[in-house]
Amino acid sequence: MTQRTATAVDTDRLPAVLPAVAAAAVAALPSRLHKRLDAAVERLAGVPVGPLDGGVSVECGPEALVTLTPGPAGAVTDPDQARCSCLLAPRCLHRTAVLLACPVADPGSHPGPAATAAASPTPDRADAASGRTGRARKSAGAAPTKAQRAAADALWRAGAAVLSAGVPAAGAVPQAELLRAAHGARLAGLPRAESAALRTVRGLRAQRGRQNGHRLAELVEVLHDLLYVAGRLAAGDPDPALVGVLRRAYQPDGTLEVHGVCREPVISATGYAGVVTHLLAADGRQLSFGDVKPGGPDRARDCARAVTEMGAVSVNHAVLSRGGLRITGTTVSPDGRLGAGKGVRATPLAGTDWATGALAELFARPLAEVVTAQLATEDPEDPGRAGTALVGGDLVVVGAVGDQVLARELPPATDAAADRAPVPDGPLIRLVPVDAHPALAHVANLRRLASRPGLRVRVVGRLDPDRASTLRPLAVGPVPGAAATLRLPPEWHGRADLGYDEIQGGHLPPRDPAATTGPVLAVGADAVAESPLWRVRRLVELAVAGGRRAVAEAARGDGAGPAGPLRRAGFTTAAALAAALADESDRRGRDAFGRLTEPDPDRYAWAWLAATVHLAAAERELIRSSWTAPAVG
Repeated sequence: MTQRTATAVDTDRLPAVLPAVAAAAVAALPSRLHKRLDAAVERLAGVPVGPLDGGVSVECGPEALVTLTPGPAGAVTDPDQARCSCLLAPRCLHRTAVLLACPVADPGSHPGPAATAAASPTPDRADAASGRTGRARKSAGAAPTKAQRAAADALWRAGAAVLSAGVPAAGAVPQAELLRAAHGARLAGLPRAESAALRTVRGLRAQRGRQNGHRLAELVEVLHDLLYVAGRLAAGDPDPALVGVLRRAYQPDGTLEVHGVCREPVISATGYAGVVTHLLAADGRQLSFGDVKPGGPDRARDCARAVTEMGAVSVNHAVLSRGGLRITGTTVSPDGRLGAGKGVRATPLAGTDWATGALAELFARPLAEVVTAQLATEDPEDPGRAGTALVGGDLVVVGAVGDQVLARELPPATDAAADRAPVPDGPLIRLVPVDAHPALAHVANLRRLASRPGLRVRVVGRLDPDRASTLRPLAVGPVPGAAATLRLPPEWHGRADLGYDEIQGGHLPPRDPAATTGPVLAVGADAVAESPLWRVRRLVELAVAGGRRAVAEAARGDGAGPAGPLRRAGFTTAAALAAALADESDRRGRDAFGRLTEPDPDRYAWAWLAATVHLAAAERELIRSSWTAPAVG
């Protein structure tokens, strides 16, 4: 094999590794080396890595060259695909550290020798883009089997240990325990729990590595999901939503007419990228057709005009998003993904704009009504988030704050020739980028829109279920009958995909000196951020960021803690749960000889989970009310 010029280690250049392979490497490592493992992983940031024929090599010392030779799918799926030249291999620090520095592979896309045949894709932005929630509908089901309860218990114990330790102490060994438990969940047929465990490991690595774009709140949410699902399954809860969906079953759907709504670029945290085209069927169903494969930001950008095979038909995503298809032999998954089997045949349909046919139904209802209905479909005690379905509305831009465009809603059109005034007492709506990656056009396009106060714009996007009155727009178009609206090229068919199409100054109306933002820019009020619940949010995030010791120290230094202000503000349940978490964080037992014992991670994890579940439910209600509350100013 020929080695080429080496460069500094970049985890994006290392192949992904199956969780079972990484966990097995840590298990085989002598326990005396466990304390040195985190430092060994950190040192890899400065050592040379070079490509080899069929893989990569990492120089870990004068006599330690680790070589990774991934399989055809591009991931290390077998322990023999990772080798070290040192005398202690394979039970050596070098090989184990390199495996832990690699991204975590999705077992559903890279099945290894020990993997089951059932696929369980990891939920990420690709799934959100196509509407997949990865969760079954709530209904009565069979109780978890003994094996499933044991796997869930192992996940609970691994997750509780991570929570108790906090991010700084959740290094290679705790992560390996999570990976081992995730593999056990896979073998037991628990795809939702497996997915939550893998996302927790990725979140821990991102937080410890201080990766750009990763928020602590995201790690809190996924750890919440892991403990919630594992705890209930271990207790024997028969809810099938806790198990999740093993595989997407495509069902025949006969002949179907679909019309393109917009394209969405996808950059996934699990190493996938591409494009998803959102479609609307004549019967009102929201569907999607995607081309998401292993890759990075460049692939997402280059897929703007990607051609994907749909059976015997080649589909151009740029054309499909502004046109339509009449499809025979259709297959559709429960989450609305169109299949691409050999029996599919399709005939192009003429493009339609958003103001006609089935597409016009996206804008027929007030946003507050649509959003309230979406939020009502979710169980507030379940960490699963709403906001995957597309919503549409007509807005008027009033200004910007930071990366947010501020807008007011226009009432649904009843007379296309009339310039509508904003909804009286309507909320101040925030538009935030779907993806701020510099390879995509979301941020630049929102800045263009914000530069024209008074601009009337038709928007298609998703509800942000974690922020007050906030939408993440995917595409925009002109408002029918409005004078101060977008002027898009004819070939765009009345819409601009914000991730791909670049809005220019010529696409905007002339500046209107009379259109001022006035005092509305000073509002910036966020019902969630300004609620006294921020004290609970800070506590649960501190628990993840610093572990139970940090919570105990904060409670001691804060006197009565957050309970007093919360109780005075009327949040009595939140006050009680925050106090219980603070008390449990500092609880230590004693053995028969009076010696202090290690704190119980289970009691602490349940206290944290109770506070987090209540916080999610309370914030969800505040978000719902933010869409009906009048804007100030």
